[in-house]
Amino acid sequence: MIAIDTIAVIGAGTMGHGVAQVAAQAGFNVALHDTTEALVGRGLANIRENLIKGVARGKVTDTELRDTLARVRGTVDLLDAAGGAGLIIEAIVEKLDAKIELFANLDALCKESAILATNTSSLSVELIASATHRPSRIIGMHFFNPPHIMKLIEVIRAPETSDETLAAVLAVAARMGKEAITVKDSPGFATSRLGVAIGLEAMRMLEEGVASAEDIDKAMVLGYNHPMGPLRLSDLVGLDVRLNIAEYLNEKLGTAVFSPPDILKRKVAEGKLGKKAGEGFYKW
Repeated sequence: MIAIDTIAVIGAGTMGHGVAQVAAQAGFNVALHDTTEALVGRGLANIRENLIKGVARGKVTDTELRDTLARVRGTVDLLDAAGGAGLIIEAIVEKLDAKIELFANLDALCKESAILATNTSSLSVELIASATHRPSRIIGMHFFNPPHIMKLIEVIRAPETSDETLAAVLAVAARMGKEAITVKDSPGFATSRLGVAIGLEAMRMLEEGVASAEDIDKAMVLGYNHPMGPLRLSDLVGLDVRLNIAEYLNEKLGTAVFSPPDILKRKVAEGKLGKKAGEGFYKW
């Protein structure tokens, strides 16, 4: 099996800094990359803040906090971040063109044995892999928000992903203390396809006046034991992200289930993107 001890995370935003934290807590040496010092600094600060909250709640010890921070470093140099890493996890914007461009660059910079993983929640891993000369070492690792709390990693196997690559990534997931599911590379995979369908239907119900956002969410929390309602979850994920995924799934699957409702398009156009903007279906 491929032995991995160093991980690079590309993208220090909402998902990236969380993935870097989880990796460092699991004992991996981690390089966190983004395009500016400000973005990298914000990502590192968020990791520190998460760990401090963990200490306050009794979930993290002071020693674990210090050791985790010692194992993660930030850089704006892509070669510095990824050149020596055994596993590179991409966590940039959910845009296919951007991911393809990044993977082509990583393929040229990384050592031959490196595995390249994408944190995409819905895009084709096979298409992303096509930008490289190592399709057998390309895989999907879909983490969930927030990565340091959510237990699931959805591992997406593209047609040319090797058994060795899959085994190595499943071992990393286990070392991180996560539960992994393995799914075929198809639009939306398992989690986004189901989750987005529920979220969009909740938006249509709100649009039609079936019930309030609070009561629609309460129906799923109390009636189906969901930890969070679909509208609140959409706010947490980001309504712009939800819209991008819905448009992609609608195009690829061709069903009305994924046709974005007007209320979603309108909120995105108004900049009401959810928690990160202070308002979406709720005020934060």
